[in-house]
Amino acid sequence: MTEQAPEPYEHVDEDWQTALAIVAHPDDMEYGGAAAVARWTSQGKKVVYVMVTSGEAGIDSLDPAQCGPLREAEQIASARVVGVDTVEFLGHPDGVVEYGLPLRRDIARAVRRHRPDIVVTSNFRETYGGVFLNQADHVAVGRATLDGVRDAGNRWVFRELVAEGHEPWNGVRQIWAVASPESKHAVDTTDHFDLGVASLEEHKAYLAGLGGAMGDAREFLEGFGRGAGSRLGTRFAVPFEVFPLS
Repeated sequence: MTEQAPEPYEHVDEDWQTALAIVAHPDDMEYGGAAAVARWTSQGKKVVYVMVTSGEAGIDSLDPAQCGPLREAEQIASARVVGVDTVEFLGHPDGVVEYGLPLRRDIARAVRRHRPDIVVTSNFRETYGGVFLNQADHVAVGRATLDGVRDAGNRWVFRELVAEGHEPWNGVRQIWAVASPESKHAVDTTDHFDLGVASLEEHKAYLAGLGGAMGDAREFLEGFGRGAGSRLGTRFAVPFEVFPLS
């Protein structure tokens, strides 16, 4: 008995102008999503990055006080490679991010300030497919992003945000979760794959600390991108689980 081939991906809707990427750590966008961002900025779209943590617990050999600023600097350099000029850090503690009202409030505030058409976040499912477990911070941030985006549109949720001058924003049309095992859409990144690799390679200290397969930016992204591309009919692609809001 032969295995049934996975269903082809559909192309994401790219009829928009602004996107806000909300992820847990520096490097989360680069492990798959940066090539898509390079495509969008080349089209004249604006993309802003918001990192919930500074990744300070991510390198075993570095004390968090030293690691956090280093990883922030690497993330800013990485974002610049793919045309992203604005990178913000919310300051939640790396490795122990909690889903809850403070995180939802911070996300709602970011959405109201930047007023995006599309919000991008990380896969928040329990695994990446199969038995490869997801990381707790990714799960918490992704789920809080779903709720925080909706909170951003409700004047009577987090009323203090209005007092701060952040009026509600109901303009988010879709939320996209990168690399979700439930993905049914993707974006062709064939022409921007090398920029995605270069963006990940800016995380020099982090990659050196990782070592192994995930420490080789090109090798990792080739496997990731080809797998998605085979389901989109392109050489390389980035998959997304799409949540329509309007």
